[in-house]
Amino acid sequence: MFEKILIANRGEIAVRIIRACKELGAKTVAVYSDADRSSLHVALADEAYHIGPPKPAESYLVKEKIIEVAKKSGAQAIHPGFGFLSENDSFAELCEKEGIVFIGPTPEAIRLMGDKITARKIAKEAKVPLVPGSDGAVTDVEAAMVAEKIGYPVMIKASAGGGGKGMRLVRDKEEFENSLRMAKSEALSSFGDDSVFVERFIEQPRHIEIQILADSHGKVLHLFERECSIQRRHQKVVEEAPSAYLTEKTRKKMGDTAVRIAKAVNYQGAGTVEFIMDQKQNFFFLEMNTRVQVEHPVTEMITGIDIVKWMIRIAEGEKLPFKQSDLKINGHALECRVYAEDPAMNFMPSPGILHYVKAPTGPGVRDDSSIYSGYEVTSFYDPMLSKLITWGETREDALKKMVAALSEYVVLGVRTNIGFLIRVMDEEEFNQAKIDTGYIERHPELLSEESPEIDPALIAAAVTMEHAVPETNNGNGKSTASNWKLLARRLGVSRNPLI
Repeated sequence: MFEKILIANRGEIAVRIIRACKELGAKTVAVYSDADRSSLHVALADEAYHIGPPKPAESYLVKEKIIEVAKKSGAQAIHPGFGFLSENDSFAELCEKEGIVFIGPTPEAIRLMGDKITARKIAKEAKVPLVPGSDGAVTDVEAAMVAEKIGYPVMIKASAGGGGKGMRLVRDKEEFENSLRMAKSEALSSFGDDSVFVERFIEQPRHIEIQILADSHGKVLHLFERECSIQRRHQKVVEEAPSAYLTEKTRKKMGDTAVRIAKAVNYQGAGTVEFIMDQKQNFFFLEMNTRVQVEHPVTEMITGIDIVKWMIRIAEGEKLPFKQSDLKINGHALECRVYAEDPAMNFMPSPGILHYVKAPTGPGVRDDSSIYSGYEVTSFYDPMLSKLITWGETREDALKKMVAALSEYVVLGVRTNIGFLIRVMDEEEFNQAKIDTGYIERHPELLSEESPEIDPALIAAAVTMEHAVPETNNGNGKSTASNWKLLARRLGVSRNPLI
């Protein structure tokens, strides 16, 4: 067992990993920038070290600083979380060189699957279904020729891309040249590499991904699928497990395919194989993420397997003690990403001080976050505040719990997407699981809702009362309404007005 683990990340994933480490009996080391001095992960870790200015390029992305802290603190292993250095093969190599265990796949696996073109070639060799398109990076002239051959609409994608960067949908020949130029420019600024490839665009696609776990002894298992079709700007907002769309036959076929890809690169640790699926349940390989995913909690909720703990155990050399046939889907889970952003303004980030935070609780409700009253959301990092997860015996049960939990979530001081998420949960097509990656674009009515004017004095009074006056029983078996409910009544709304 590792005695001490460094978490090379921040925010809710750092908190999540710290808690997993503590449950395993390992001490934890946090790193933080100037902007994160008062962050929760710093307070929860056994040790914390300052690594530089707020900009990630000067702190969290500086490999040498992370290694220096690991050596100074005596950490035997580093968990990178997601983002930052999590899929940086040179960082994994540096850890190896310095005798520090990188909790994740080998540098070679990261390198092979990190380049979309290489990953596509590996998938092709493994006889995995691929979207028709170029077999590798193409010149401008070749890109236009490929688009003509496979037919419009097409997607231009950055070879080294991710998170929707360097990606453009092109519906006809007239807009191809301009879209190609923009995709290459964005790819260069985001990844330092302007190489792109071209694929056919699948109309009304669903985004389905398979979670895998692989130990260092050759065993690779899949933990079933997640559906991540609700996206804004090619980034996921709502995820669920399992998908309400898949048949058992397709589920098994996708799981087996994901395992085959992982074995092709001698994978170890946790990873995700992502697929795009058409309306006839034909699926095509999209990419492999060689790290823990933001949406991993929904898989944990339906399988009972702690993915973060198993990442650590696998890195220690443990064997997976279960077989594929031992794994079962239990119930349904939903995850909503709560952001400090304004959906009505094209999801523009909303930095500021969180004057008051009150997260929902209850059976089947999980809130993975690092925020608290007084926390500052800065413009230096992703504006995600938390991941709200609910579990139910059925999708309908999980959905009802999610609506209730979102309605109870209070965040004061910044705009959030909570109201938008509630409206998605209430929308008829979503309730019927009739979704695809274009869902948000098809439902612009979900993006804005007139909010009541909030009297600052009333908010201050409610916060004061919330701390000073506990909820009490009035003697007839009923509790008095919380001050937030009283505030809602005063404002004339039935759901959280502070969104």
